[in-house]
Amino acid sequence: MSIRAVLWDVDDTIFDYATADRAGMSAHLTAEGLLDGFGSVDQALARWEELTELHWRRFEIEGGDFQDQRRARVRDFLGAPELTAAGADDWFDRYVVHYQAAWELFPDALPVLDLLADDYRHAVLSNSSIHAQEPKLRALGVRDRFEAVLCAAELGVAKPAPEAFHAACTALGLAPEEIAYVGDQPDIDARGAVEAGLLGIWLDRADTGGRPELRRITDLRQLPALLRGDTRFGAPSTFG
Repeated sequence: MSIRAVLWDVDDTIFDYATADRAGMSAHLTAEGLLDGFGSVDQALARWEELTELHWRRFEIEGGDFQDQRRARVRDFLGAPELTAAGADDWFDRYVVHYQAAWELFPDALPVLDLLADDYRHAVLSNSSIHAQEPKLRALGVRDRFEAVLCAAELGVAKPAPEAFHAACTALGLAPEEIAYVGDQPDIDARGAVEAGLLGIWLDRADTGGRPELRRITDLRQLPALLRGDTRFGAPSTFG
């Protein structure tokens, strides 16, 4: 069965999240006068990234309120467990101003979306919240490229669980084998998609290699050729 739709991850796939987060947090910590407490920008950013991962994974497992995991992250980062919800929200909102100023698509994202626009349907499946991703996609000028935007916080299930991918299939009205999923995480995105019956494609921008069992590209400009020559039913892939 041929591929009829592409399902996209957002952060670090079409949107350069790592660069924006680093630039935004660096500017925010400077403005807040907090850098001295961490020794260096790199140490502060490493701690922020560690807490982001920790609290998001806990949110995935335990559920709860999306905003609460964000507040917990801020309290841990500042070492201020007594910080009120309003205080944590205000601190995070000030960070978001700097973060949004650094928002950019990867250079290959828009050209490839243009190339694929006429031949495939498109949707988003993200391990985030619709409240985070909808405004981002609109600000980046690409929201109207996607029929649907589905996020873990609202679905109640996150990648790599098959139920997350199948919810997107249902939204598109297509069978899993008619959909390709593109994301930057080999296990959460590509392997998860494959195990759910989709064509999983790992976008390995750093060209780390390995994982020969996965379809791998290092640039989105390789995606059209892979989709049009879908080889998962026997022929060798042109991408290692």
